[in-house]
Amino acid sequence: MSETIENEMKLNWEEEINTMNKTSDNNNHASSGGASGIESLEMGAARIQVDDKKIINCRADLNQLVPFKYEWAWKKYLDACANHWMPNEINMAADLALWNDPNGLTEDERIIIKRNLGFFSTADSLVANNLVLAVYKHITNPECRQYLLRQAFEEALHTHSYQHIIQSLGLDEAEVFNMYRELPAVAKKAAWALPFTQSLADPNFKTGTPEMDQRLLRDLIAFYVVFEGIFFYVGFTQILSMGRRNKMTGTSEQFQYILRDESMHMNFGIDVINQIKIENPHTWTESFKQEIIVMIREAVEMEYQYAKDTMPRGILGMNAAMFEEYLHFIANRRCAQIGLPEQYPGAENPFPWMSEMMDLKKEKNFFETRVIEYQTGGTLNWDDE
Repeated sequence: MSETIENEMKLNWEEEINTMNKTSDNNNHASSGGASGIESLEMGAARIQVDDKKIINCRADLNQLVPFKYEWAWKKYLDACANHWMPNEINMAADLALWNDPNGLTEDERIIIKRNLGFFSTADSLVANNLVLAVYKHITNPECRQYLLRQAFEEALHTHSYQHIIQSLGLDEAEVFNMYRELPAVAKKAAWALPFTQSLADPNFKTGTPEMDQRLLRDLIAFYVVFEGIFFYVGFTQILSMGRRNKMTGTSEQFQYILRDESMHMNFGIDVINQIKIENPHTWTESFKQEIIVMIREAVEMEYQYAKDTMPRGILGMNAAMFEEYLHFIANRRCAQIGLPEQYPGAENPFPWMSEMMDLKKEKNFFETRVIEYQTGGTLNWDDE
């Protein structure tokens, strides 16, 4: 091949690559307010500096993990990895024997187990879809994305856990997994959450304006503060209360590991929310605060209704009135964590033992089942309540 022809081919190839890169960049910038991580390579570009990084609307190269700007995000990623667990490591034999014993559980206790499995078995899939299809592409920071990837895996792990429980007990899998489309008590919370994912997954949505930045912030609060930070707590309390009474101990053990994960998810999300507020003060207006307060108060009412629907009669030393107090206490905590005034003055925690459930080292013979020792699981504290 002559040198002239070879040079012409090289030029044509370079022009084609440049055209593809321009098209790719245009598409990336059209779909997001910042970098996506799949932009074309810019040869000779300056090295990333810490100050180049931002949670949203950042155009720095997202493929460069270091230098870290948000050390808290990286620490949460490492802590999550150090606390890895698998559902099939937990023995479900005692649960199966109790479930099959006609006198083992009351009908009310069976309702609690089945309806919470019905909610949680699809709730964590909804959260995972929200992360992968909506949130991830709008968070323009690599260390935060690293944690989001770990969180997405843990959401899959939780869905695996519910499937393991359902299969171990010999329940009708189709009935339980479809419960969120059959039972209003289960469906309401899932239906409430879906529009927030659909909002961010809109192909025309992109951050970069005050209105759109607020929209992202609102949807992050909906999932991290409300869905994971309020909507999960009645179910967690009900299941873990059974474990404290030496009932359904394998199920309860799995729920405790899940609760520990979810506590970290929520705390990470709150850190992201607060960092966005710091970097984008235009988002945190008085009218926006009022919108979020209304959202939280509506969520409390919805979760209280879920408590009444799943526990129409008082059992396990609990009743619906106690859950109303607990939800008021939790909501006050959530408001304080994102800088809002408490909405239920004087609310106290009727279930102080739930705080102990955040720390596995306090349960060396946890529910008298086999304990899995993880790398640093016994050294971590989970500041949730």
